[in-house]
Amino acid sequence: MFDFLIVGAGFAGSVLAERLASQLNKKVLIIDKRNHIAGNAYDHYNEEGILMHKYGPHIFHTNSREVFEYLSQFTAWRPYEHRVLASVDGQLVPIPINLDTINKLYGLSLTAFDVDGFFKSVAEEVSPVRTSEDVVVSRVGRELYEKFFRNYTRKQWGMDPSELDKSVTARVPVRTSRDDRYFTDTYQAMPLHGYTALFEKLLSHPNIKIMLNTDYKDIVGMIPFREMIYTGPVDEYFGYRYGKLPYRSLEFRHETLDKPVHLPVAVVNYPNEHAFTRITEFKYLTGQQHQKTSIVYEYPQAEGDPYYPVPRPENAEIYNQYKALADATPNVYFVGRLATYKYYNMDQVVAQALTLFKKLAKGEQRGALTDAPKKPVIESNVWNGTITNVSKNGVH
Repeated sequence: MFDFLIVGAGFAGSVLAERLASQLNKKVLIIDKRNHIAGNAYDHYNEEGILMHKYGPHIFHTNSREVFEYLSQFTAWRPYEHRVLASVDGQLVPIPINLDTINKLYGLSLTAFDVDGFFKSVAEEVSPVRTSEDVVVSRVGRELYEKFFRNYTRKQWGMDPSELDKSVTARVPVRTSRDDRYFTDTYQAMPLHGYTALFEKLLSHPNIKIMLNTDYKDIVGMIPFREMIYTGPVDEYFGYRYGKLPYRSLEFRHETLDKPVHLPVAVVNYPNEHAFTRITEFKYLTGQQHQKTSIVYEYPQAEGDPYYPVPRPENAEIYNQYKALADATPNVYFVGRLATYKYYNMDQVVAQALTLFKKLAKGEQRGALTDAPKKPVIESNVWNGTITNVSKNGVH
């Protein structure tokens, strides 16, 4: 009998599995459709021995001391500050837009004091700010919007920024300084031995069993458990009752190049030319020394694995219907990007999982978890699958 069945071995599911097993002595079964743990953060060594991120670059950054200290129990860190360039007008310039971006693009010699006035002179007054287009033109004007944002957004989301909620471009800052870091969080680092190694330690507790290549619908009636934590798509859980929630997906095209370095920084964005949005070179992220290098091109697409919830009012309305169902479903907890239809950064997912654990632990102390009506447990002796553990050498 498992205390918890956890669907999904990404950050949300794995953090909760670790906390429940190590702090409350719960028996946990965690399953995943894929053939590996770590969700989209999964990394591995390719045929040339280069550590690469299968699902595109994952850069860890957070302002949460609690999240950073929690994950530090399972990995040492490599200090890393992420930098990105954008290919605009035949030049590679810093993104987010900063003082150097403007000076290089326009051949100017503005100071930090001057550039604020420059932005104000080109900005358009928009009231109220509703869309992603409104956000950008009200900050930096129409020309920079066209150069950096409009076509990139069209490729990434399959629609014009004027059709998207303001939250999409509101995430991207504009700076009057020369600070060219993509993130300014207090904690910026990469797991020293990679994300998969971090997850292996997260899931190494003897109370945790792992099943891969498994859809929870195929085993939910065969394995006894008391409660479920679900991190998959919320619309799928409820059989698409209110329709399918739209996502944008990505196609990743990986290449290994016979040279030590290919890009001047880890990531170069291509807002206007090419069908892909960006190229990433992984050795910048990992710090690995190798005579060859591994890169990935990202091609946004409508179909495929769900990566980005599409932030539009009509989609929020659909999600709210599913949320009402989720809130009314006993003994099932919905957590993570897909289950809550929100584009969270990795640290936000970890924080969300830790918050849910605290609620579960508090309920355990009050006796609420044991006294509340439980989901019916289906006992079965029929089981042809394999329940696995994680060791230091990987998944068995």
